[in-house]
Amino acid sequence: MFRIPGFSRQFDWMLAVAVFALVLLGLAAIYSVALSQESADFLFVKKQLIALLIGVGLFAVFAFTNYRLLRSYSAIFYVLGILLLVLVLIFGVTVRGTTGWFSMFGFSFQPVELMKIILVVVLARYFADRARRQLGWREILESGGLAAIPVGLVLLQPDLGSALVLVFIWGFVLIMSGLKKRHALALFASGTIVFILSWLFLFADYQKARILTFLNPTADPLGQGYNVTQAIIAIGSGQWFGRGLGFGSQSQLKFLPEAQTDFIFAVIAEELGFLGVALILTAFALLFLRIIRLAKLSTDNFTSYLLLGIGGSLFFQFVVNVGMNLGLLPVTGIALPFVSYGGSALISALLMLGIVESIALRTQSVR
Repeated sequence: MFRIPGFSRQFDWMLAVAVFALVLLGLAAIYSVALSQESADFLFVKKQLIALLIGVGLFAVFAFTNYRLLRSYSAIFYVLGILLLVLVLIFGVTVRGTTGWFSMFGFSFQPVELMKIILVVVLARYFADRARRQLGWREILESGGLAAIPVGLVLLQPDLGSALVLVFIWGFVLIMSGLKKRHALALFASGTIVFILSWLFLFADYQKARILTFLNPTADPLGQGYNVTQAIIAIGSGQWFGRGLGFGSQSQLKFLPEAQTDFIFAVIAEELGFLGVALILTAFALLFLRIIRLAKLSTDNFTSYLLLGIGGSLFFQFVVNVGMNLGLLPVTGIALPFVSYGGSALISALLMLGIVESIALRTQSVR
């Protein structure tokens, strides 16, 4: 148990403030989008608030629980995560062509969000147990196998965006563990071959169209390029201080599709302007800097890899989401952490931050 004075000193308040700011901006944008709905029952806002309460509860539980217990139970978590991914293919509901949600009592749960955390924990333990070894093909293939199973199951849904996040988690932790250049080049060549084969035999037509639209956005401005075009217009029209919440023409007049999820960054840019964008970027920068600082202060490999995996996962989702809103990256359906609508994603992100706070509470000289 923590005494209150000690808790206050060790708790990373700057990290908590950054997350609070992101969640608040997300709720404001979701509320604004809800104003344009015909029913105006604010169902998305209500569900996001419920997810926030659950996420804050799990955040507190994990913050006050010794994070090192995750290492002991990582194998059990991994089996549970794989089982959920298998079951969702059988009993899950299909939303926009993806069978990736369990639905009960009006609420949905996406197990791949839980799998992101589990994979971070499993890889952190794997590489920590082998930290004194020279990284070779055996470690690359074994760790790759741990990632390949959930990636394959997620691709069967199919959910390319979430699969990319899982692949990035593995690749990032692998690089941070000391990947040699020759191994990196071989993996890059293998990845290129896999991409070509996926393009020929795996990618759906709409996924190919998204990539082609990214390479040439003007090729289909009213079709696959429509989303990105509207997002760029929304971002540009926000100028310095925005049009005000509820007054964005692109989001309120429904020119901007998926405004509360994939393109919520564009909504904030249009309605809060450069000021809102600056707040988002500052909050994320503070979040990542605190995680990096904790990783530098960590005294064991498991903690370091755990922080790197969590930070890398959130950073990848942040970069991809902002990049696709700006037309710099293909649209992959990856949400903006803490901001986009989605109960499972919000709970998962807050759970990750609970683990980070657990580390902070047990690390000296966090400031």
